[in-house]
Amino acid sequence: MQIRARSQNMSKFSFAFSPCPNDTFMFEAIFNNRIDLRGYKFDIHLDDVSQLNRSAVMGQFDISKISYSAYSLVSHQYQLLNSGSALGYNCGPLLIAKSKIDGKDIKNCSVAIPGVNTTANLLLSLAFPELSNKKEYIFSEIEDAIVKGDVDLGLIIHENRFTYEKRGLVKIQDLGEYWESTTKCPIPLGGIAIKRLLPQNVKEDIEAILRDSIQFAFSNKEKVQAYVASHAQEMNEKVMQSHIDLYVNQQSILLDALAKQGIELLIKEIKYLYPGRIIQYPIFL
Repeated sequence: MQIRARSQNMSKFSFAFSPCPNDTFMFEAIFNNRIDLRGYKFDIHLDDVSQLNRSAVMGQFDISKISYSAYSLVSHQYQLLNSGSALGYNCGPLLIAKSKIDGKDIKNCSVAIPGVNTTANLLLSLAFPELSNKKEYIFSEIEDAIVKGDVDLGLIIHENRFTYEKRGLVKIQDLGEYWESTTKCPIPLGGIAIKRLLPQNVKEDIEAILRDSIQFAFSNKEKVQAYVASHAQEMNEKVMQSHIDLYVNQQSILLDALAKQGIELLIKEIKYLYPGRIIQYPIFL
C-alpha cells in the first residue's frame, strides 16, 4: 500500500547532500523524479561536506548528508537514517605528502584537513594525536596545498585517493586501514540525518524513498550518469566510476549490524575525545 504525505504542510522537505559522485549517483532518481516519491517534494541543496556539517549544527535542512564524526554535535535534533551512507572497507581517508616523512618528525608538520568535524579529521586525531597544526581546506584543494608547499601533509578524501599519485605525492598512512585493523568494522564516513521532530511515518517514508533511489541507480547506471558527471567538475569517467564503486555498496542501501556497530564505536571515540558532548538516543531511525 502506498503511503502519502499526511498534510500539505509536511509534504516538502529540504534535502542537502554533496556534489560528490557517490551522493549524486545515489540521489539522482529523487532529483529527477524517476521513482515514486510518495507525495513528497524535495528542495535539493548541494554543498561540500564540511559546510553540510556546519549547516546541520544550525539545523538548516530537514534531511542532510553529514560526517558521522559530526553527529555528536547534532544528535539532539537529528537521527541517522539506515539508507544513504558512505561506509565500507578500503575506502578511508589518506594522509599524504610530497615525500616520506619519518614518524618522529610528523608532530612538527602542518596538515591540511577537509574540515574539523569530518570523520577524516577524527581518524587523524586518533591515529596521530600529536598532529596539532591543522589548516582547513575544501577537500578538492588539499593536493594543491601540498604541491605548493603551503602545508607539509594533506588529509584527502573522496576521489583524491585516485589522483594524488599522478601528482607525485606519496601515502603516509591509510586511516581506513588504521580503523579497520583496530575495530574489525567497516569505516563509517558519512550518512544521512533527518530531523527528529518529523512524524515517525514521514521519516520512514523518506528512508524508503532514499533506498528506492539507490536501488534505481544500481539498476539504471546509464540513466543517472549525466547528473553525476554534471557535478563531477574535471573528474574523468574512470575516476568518477571508481569513486562510486568504492563508496556506494550494500551498506548504502541498508546498514547491517556490523556497520551500525562501527558507527557506534566511532561515536564512542568522539565522546572520549570530546567528553562534554552529549549524544541523544536513539541514534538510528
